[in-house]
Amino acid sequence: MQLLLVEDEIEIQSFLKRSLAEAGYQVDAAADARTAERLATEGKYDVLIVDLGLPDLDGFALILRLRQLGVTAPVLILSARRSVDDRVRGLEQGGDDYLTKPFALAELLARLRNLMKRNVPSSEVTRLRVMDLELDLLRREASRSGEVLHLTPQEFTLLEYLCRNPGRVVTRSMILDKVWGMRIQPDTNVVDVHIYRLRGKVDTSGRPPLIRTLRGVGYVLKDR
Repeated sequence: MQLLLVEDEIEIQSFLKRSLAEAGYQVDAAADARTAERLATEGKYDVLIVDLGLPDLDGFALILRLRQLGVTAPVLILSARRSVDDRVRGLEQGGDDYLTKPFALAELLARLRNLMKRNVPSSEVTRLRVMDLELDLLRREASRSGEVLHLTPQEFTLLEYLCRNPGRVVTRSMILDKVWGMRIQPDTNVVDVHIYRLRGKVDTSGRPPLIRTLRGVGYVLKDR
């Protein structure tokens, strides 16, 4: 899931970007309306998170401008402005939800999930299934034979990538690119560590192993 975060306060932007990435989202960030407009019109985002107090253009005006340019992704407004008039104005100018600062991260994540659920086309896949393994992409939950797997956000993202490529060998470089966005050194053992932990949760309790290692090549999720 791809997010665009528009926030000019660098400390808040850094915290949110890190927290959202840990929750399994891919996040691009902009500190001003001009950059946000370029990214929003050039990229494809599932949700835009927009702060109203931007240095070069009021957030309300940015949202209206994006709608006029044909950007249809849901917009979650973040703002310290708490008045009813501001909330109504934000929704009338193209916002889909409004969250006032300060806010709990858990509430932000819940609102994101709700917006994504409302914005999913009927033809888009929201569940992945490989043998007795099932992933709910909206709730970010995984289960095997009906038993919930307690995964970290990064483990879920890794398992999702494997489930989108059942029976196909994926290399460490491919995983680093798609799951971590090559934000870490290519010679790191983070992939091996996460695969080990993931296998300990997916392939337990006498279940047939699904995650296989091809030594010197990569990994494959068994599909039959």
